[in-house]
Amino acid sequence: MKSCPRTPADALSTLGHWYRTPLGRYVAHAEAVCLERLLADSFGHYVVQFGAQEQFADAIATCRIRQRVVLGEGVDAAVADRAGIRALPQALPLDSASVDAVVLPHTLDFVAEAPDVLREVERVLIPEGRVVIYCFNPLSTWGLLRWWPLRGGRRRVPWCGAQLTPFRIGDWLRLLGFTQETREMLVFRPPLRRAQSPRLDWLETAGASWWPLLGGVFVVRAVKRVPAQTPLRPAWKPASPLLPGRPAEPTVRRERND
Repeated sequence: MKSCPRTPADALSTLGHWYRTPLGRYVAHAEAVCLERLLADSFGHYVVQFGAQEQFADAIATCRIRQRVVLGEGVDAAVADRAGIRALPQALPLDSASVDAVVLPHTLDFVAEAPDVLREVERVLIPEGRVVIYCFNPLSTWGLLRWWPLRGGRRRVPWCGAQLTPFRIGDWLRLLGFTQETREMLVFRPPLRRAQSPRLDWLETAGASWWPLLGGVFVVRAVKRVPAQTPLRPAWKPASPLLPGRPAEPTVRRERND
């Protein structure tokens, strides 16, 4: 396991390598299955994904959004032909209100200013556009491994990330005008090699039912809400003449002559 890189770009790149390990492949599969379900009712022209360039390609390909755009500080050559764009998550090179959905697979875990990234996501999303966020859950056995000195968790990907809780993510989204539609927990087995045995599959079912807040990964789907604007009344105008070409005259009561 590689030590935690110094820059967010290196961390996300190292995370991509970690996804190819046996434990990483298990997590990637669980996240991809979840993403396919969360995007099933989304449609439009563009879905933007920042990071994890390979792991979610098949899941996104099943949704009804026409084009997938991959962003990253280091875009692999494998996705260069599929609209891969080098970019910073805090400064997306996209027009405002131009994207139907954004997927952040652990992007917020390894950036310095996660609220700035969410602010950029809010800017590029169309009204009623959706963002799907994956983060490692510090309130789980995965989070506890960060403090296990024998394994050097705090210095290794993926445990060296920001350790954001779902409650903090929810607060940031609410401040930016998002409505959280769903929150799910994934991967209830501990991050140990022998824990991947099929004999421990019962942990996934039991965890979802009995300790739902302790999943190793949480995913949040939120929708961008734009408050309805009250139309302004038109400026007051004098009444139109009753007959064309002749202004209406006020009625004057004539006094009778005695």
